[in-house]
Amino acid sequence: MSRVVAEDYSPSRDSGTMPFYTQSISMDFTNHHPQPPFSSTATSPTLGQLLKNVGDLRREATGNGSETPVHQVLELGSTNLEVPRSIPFVLSFNNLKYSVKVRRKFRLRSILPSRNIHRTGATTDSDPVGGESLSTTTKTLLNDISGEARDGEILAVLGASGSGKSTLIDALANRIAKGSLKGTKTLNGEVLESRMLKVISAYVMQDDLLFPMLTVEETLMFAAEFRLPRSLSNSKKRLRVQALIEQLGLKNAAKTVIGDEGHRGVSGGERRRVSIGIDIIHDPIILFLDEPTSGLDSTSAFMVVKVLQRIAQSGSIVIMSVHQPSYRILGLLDRLIFLSRGQTVYSGSPMSLPVYFSDFGHPIPDSENRTEYALDLIRELEGSPGGTKSLVEFNKSWHDLKLSRNGRGEPDGGGLSLKEAISAAISKGKLVSGATNNDAISPNSMVPTFANPVWKEMAVLSRRSFMNSRRVPELFGVRLGAVVVTGFILATVFWQLDSSPKGVQERLGFFAFAMSTTFYTCADALPVFLQERYIFMRETAYNAYRRSSYVLSHGLVVLPSLIFLSFAFAATTFWAVGLDGGFSGFLFYFLIIFASFWAGSSFVTFLSGVVPHVMLGYIIVVAILAYFLLFSGFFINRDRIPSYWIWFHYLSLVKYPYEAVLQNEFQDATKCFVRGVQIFDQSPLGEAPTSLKLKLLESMSNTLGMKITSSTCLTTGADVLQQQDITGLSKWNCLWVTVAWGFLFRILFYVSLLLGSKNKRR
Repeated sequence: MSRVVAEDYSPSRDSGTMPFYTQSISMDFTNHHPQPPFSSTATSPTLGQLLKNVGDLRREATGNGSETPVHQVLELGSTNLEVPRSIPFVLSFNNLKYSVKVRRKFRLRSILPSRNIHRTGATTDSDPVGGESLSTTTKTLLNDISGEARDGEILAVLGASGSGKSTLIDALANRIAKGSLKGTKTLNGEVLESRMLKVISAYVMQDDLLFPMLTVEETLMFAAEFRLPRSLSNSKKRLRVQALIEQLGLKNAAKTVIGDEGHRGVSGGERRRVSIGIDIIHDPIILFLDEPTSGLDSTSAFMVVKVLQRIAQSGSIVIMSVHQPSYRILGLLDRLIFLSRGQTVYSGSPMSLPVYFSDFGHPIPDSENRTEYALDLIRELEGSPGGTKSLVEFNKSWHDLKLSRNGRGEPDGGGLSLKEAISAAISKGKLVSGATNNDAISPNSMVPTFANPVWKEMAVLSRRSFMNSRRVPELFGVRLGAVVVTGFILATVFWQLDSSPKGVQERLGFFAFAMSTTFYTCADALPVFLQERYIFMRETAYNAYRRSSYVLSHGLVVLPSLIFLSFAFAATTFWAVGLDGGFSGFLFYFLIIFASFWAGSSFVTFLSGVVPHVMLGYIIVVAILAYFLLFSGFFINRDRIPSYWIWFHYLSLVKYPYEAVLQNEFQDATKCFVRGVQIFDQSPLGEAPTSLKLKLLESMSNTLGMKITSSTCLTTGADVLQQQDITGLSKWNCLWVTVAWGFLFRILFYVSLLLGSKNKRR
């Protein structure tokens, strides 16, 4: 059962009393002086207007001459606020049409010739029509949809599953690719541009896409930091969040985490209200919602719609789809559009439903829920031979008759142009995103595309990522444990390697396995973005922050953990294995491991932006990393790789750190790895007696004309590098190339977000 009952503190608009946020709630800054409340006939101020009048707890005089106002108690229902009249906004849409091509289902009868001749004018599933082919067919999702939505009202789109409810919401919210949608959309009679719509509207998805380990208050506060301008102080942002929590009925759940399957959190209704809250934090003019009551019980659903009613009363246009509203919810709705297979079968007020269906010849019984009866009748007609064609035609004639009786009604926007209406709304406190009401600029320039600069967005994104990571420390703990355990196993298996020929081979094996392991352990970064993908798409769809800010912050956030993991692995293996180079050698060894972690993490992050599924992503990562290891130069030297595969050798991420650590280990030209009789260790003579080996050395000396003794150095570190064909790049160049691979994959990740996260239908 929900902790807060919305209707307890929000009476119906028809009762003549003020909505929730106009009740007397004192915010005491220095003293307590109650103010008289609004009269019951006053116009409801917007949430933005109220908060615009709330000063900081303490504000210093500014440099432009403005002084600190007198501190006083602000009553949210007090008459010391000048309440302007409601700003009229009318969103009109006319003749919206949208169709998609779907793959045609082939049947045997469509391939074989038929003896029956089709009737004139009829088409079958196998008959291609205009724009179709034998393999595709056109499916119409929206067919000549028209209507309007006004500020202060809730427009609900109803219909059975597959009727086109969500498609219509997406069409109005500009979530259908340009060129695919036909028809016009205007706000106050002016064509609504995509850029403007993004800024003045918000879209609440059907699924609650929230971070489970953040509390309700933290979630709304991060939304405020994204959508509200930097010029607004933190204290004002916090006051706005607190007022929004009150408005949404979430006061008792403010300190509770959102929760998920593994962590208990808020209820379903509260989660839905949080989803609404993060999208209305900047007080948008238009709010779109895709089935906000889906999956909720009747009480929670009623509370959600009650919240939407208050949002509409604050001066916003609310448009939502709903499957089957209850009787109580129906009383909160102002306009209805019933859809059937993409066509309008009713458009008007809920109060007109009985008259409409009575005129159609199907009166609604008094004991029936109006919407349930209407939906049942529509389903019944859909199953009949003629479908809902008769109801569609009746709806058109019924509206034509109403227009002839009542005239054309109110002009769009009450005579105000779009620029005038937006300017007036901004002056009232709506669109709290650094907007301006300068009359000399166009409507598209009145509101900035983004509320904050790049560095501010990066700071907020990084802080949120760190907070999420701190709430789930076991994730980093498991990764650290895997790296330390792997390092411990390698250290004990390759314990204190000597400088013999076998030691050289064992070093080569250690380096190949160690470098490839650093890349494989980065695979756990794959689900990180995949889990955030839809949250990212929701937040960037309406310009909460830039995609570039997300990519930069994502790269910065991983650096501390990569540094810690690199040091842990390097410290565990360097001295235990007996690697050469002293402290400077260890420092470079640590840097190349860190560069490997960086490149591997960037590569996996890029794949997460391309591959939509975790399991598919793991398969691709494991396969590609195996290919990288194969062509790294360990299993087969560069000069032995076939020419048609040599390109993959240079693309291998493992190649460069592998060559770098080999050069770091064998760079000392004075260190010897093969002396005298050790030359036979890698041959069948390796098990021969030492005396025989000495005689063989003496014979070789006589043949070659040079003295070779048991202490003569035959192979140095430079010789080892020559044998491995590692002569192209220096170890530092290999390090920089590895780091550059990481930056390249971050850039590709950004490109994948630009191309793959537009969140629009085609």
